[in-house]
Amino acid sequence: MLSYVFIPIIIVLFLVILFSGIFTVRQQKAAILERFGKFKSIKNSGLHLKIPIIDQIAGRINLKVQQLDVLVETKTKDNVFVKLKISVQFQVIRTNIYDAFYKLESPADQITSYVFDVVRAEVPKMILDDVFERKDDIAIAVNRELNESMQDYGYDIIKTLVTDIDPDEQVKHAMNRINSAEREKVAAEYEGEAERIRIVAKARAEAESKRLQGQGIADQRREIARGLEESVDVLNNVGINSQEASALIVVTQHYDTLQAIGEETNSNLILLPNSPQAGSDMLNNMVASFTASNQIGEAMRKKNEEIEQEKKNQDDSKRK
Repeated sequence: MLSYVFIPIIIVLFLVILFSGIFTVRQQKAAILERFGKFKSIKNSGLHLKIPIIDQIAGRINLKVQQLDVLVETKTKDNVFVKLKISVQFQVIRTNIYDAFYKLESPADQITSYVFDVVRAEVPKMILDDVFERKDDIAIAVNRELNESMQDYGYDIIKTLVTDIDPDEQVKHAMNRINSAEREKVAAEYEGEAERIRIVAKARAEAESKRLQGQGIADQRREIARGLEESVDVLNNVGINSQEASALIVVTQHYDTLQAIGEETNSNLILLPNSPQAGSDMLNNMVASFTASNQIGEAMRKKNEEIEQEKKNQDDSKRK
């Protein structure tokens, strides 16, 4: 009767012991198997058997690429406190799983310590601007130091990145003000250059306008002179001498000008003199001026001829 009671218990214990000897390992994992506390073997992904009670799974290790973010605060060469975020991507070397499991208690803490050590050795050699420009140099230095150290513990450092550089808040405000002032300076320089170009272009346009205006006036006066010459020739043909003809033409232009002014209803121009006898006086004055001018010119011409004749006589006497 007692045997019937123990049989189910024995069967259950047997099944429990049997199933405790079966275990699985997931993909990209590895299980460390120990026998009586001593390393026995490494089991990769799949279904495995072990001796119940005698063999124990000491632990499982992740074979995937892992990332550790480390935030380091340090000071630059120009005494600016800055925070750097260093991202370290690492992986267990499949051939060194034993070392990765047994030699290192906490790989994250070990990596963090090396990152702090390298960053606080490299950044104080640089000014703040160089930290931004040479962040790749910092990442290379961290990666090199970690690789040399972590290889012995069974870990491979795949990539090290400086993912963030965060200076002190007041320093960032100061940098923004400097950038803003620099941009305003550049904008002012461009505006000044544009204004200079506008002034030069305007001056060139005005100079060209004056040149063309002067050329037009010269052409106008040339045509007027040609017309006056033709008018004088016509008057000479009817027995009026050049002085009288010139005076007559000027008087005619005077009255033409008065007529043109009278046709302008909104003109404020006043031509002086403009009395009825002004034309006669102007004509008489001009004729008298031309006559006196001719007389003076004739006297000067005779005097010059006398001087030339006297010099010629003196030269002849000297030759004799």
